[in-house]
Amino acid sequence: MPVYKWEGKTAKGAVKKGEMEGPSEAAVRIHLRQQNVIPTKISSKGKEIHIPSPFKKKVKQKSVAIFTRQLATMIDAGLPLVQSLEILSSQQETKTFKDVLRGIKEDVEGGSTFAGALKKHPATFNDLYTNLVVAGEEGGILDNILNRLASYIEKSEALKKKVKSALVYPATIIAVAVIVVMILMIFVIPVFETMFKSAGNALPLPTLIVVTLSKMIKKYILIVIPALILFFYLFKKYYQTQSGKSVIDRVLLKLPVFGLLLRKIAVARFSRTLGTLVSSGVPILDGLTIVSRTAGNKTIETAILNARASIREGETIAEPLGRSNIFPPMVIQMISVGESTGALDSMLSKIAEFYEEEVDVAVSNLTSLLEPLLMCFLGVVIGGVVIAMYLPIFNMASAVG
Repeated sequence: MPVYKWEGKTAKGAVKKGEMEGPSEAAVRIHLRQQNVIPTKISSKGKEIHIPSPFKKKVKQKSVAIFTRQLATMIDAGLPLVQSLEILSSQQETKTFKDVLRGIKEDVEGGSTFAGALKKHPATFNDLYTNLVVAGEEGGILDNILNRLASYIEKSEALKKKVKSALVYPATIIAVAVIVVMILMIFVIPVFETMFKSAGNALPLPTLIVVTLSKMIKKYILIVIPALILFFYLFKKYYQTQSGKSVIDRVLLKLPVFGLLLRKIAVARFSRTLGTLVSSGVPILDGLTIVSRTAGNKTIETAILNARASIREGETIAEPLGRSNIFPPMVIQMISVGESTGALDSMLSKIAEFYEEEVDVAVSNLTSLLEPLLMCFLGVVIGGVVIAMYLPIFNMASAVG
């Protein structure tokens, strides 16, 4: 919505000015009169362009969840919104978040709605957050909405943390293995090669392969490292395009073990987000638009948007979601039951809880599966290199014997 600058007078004659979001100048004028302000001047401000600074720290969602919970408690206790924002901004340790909250407080003091002030900071407060706040302000239940938002953010962050913790262990092991092998190839193998040459014996095939690899790595390492960096950079750029994201996300969902885990995470996130929106009074079409943006996978985002288009034509939610072949039959059946009984929000919450537990189990199973595979990988790679280097020594020892 457009932003309007306004000036006006209170009943006591005090001059006030500020900014406000609204669908039209007339709507802003009506809103000001409801606040006992007689507008004298209203002008369109136009859209502001926010250029993110590369040096600014991003506000963590954990901090947003704590702020949301504290703000809900203060509003429930009867504190005015501006005073609550002033208290919470002064308590923030992160300068970025402190500046964001002070900006929001100033906008609200100037006559903007809370949701309108939040929309000026999309990097901190996403569409889901601002749309729920709009519903809370319009329905007079802002404290309840903020509590729901805090719970949603906490559960979403807990889900992310579980997945990240499952990936950190294998990534660390593989990184250590690569570093160890590179050290062996660059510094240790050449010493053995010199020793074997002085002995004058023919090298066994495994040793010859390792020595050849060592020479290639030493010769081309200054080309390989920049090439790898360039490859990852180009891959990242390709993934940022619509076609690249679509192709890669489709492949990720078809992976044997990780694909199933990603699908469960997507179902849990979809159910939790849509359930929170529906229970807060957000219309289902608007809710599906917001959910598609938070899907985290282009294939799933497309399926949700296609479902939204079908629902707009008069279909139920379950029918187009079932045709997408993304969501499991159990989820489709539960959504269908929720629609027919008028308890869609509670049914979506149950689906989210079930799939969050499923993600827990899948992450545990994945970790248990990866541990022996990683041990085998380390044994074959590092052990193979060590054995290949000692084979000529064993041969010389047997010849002497």
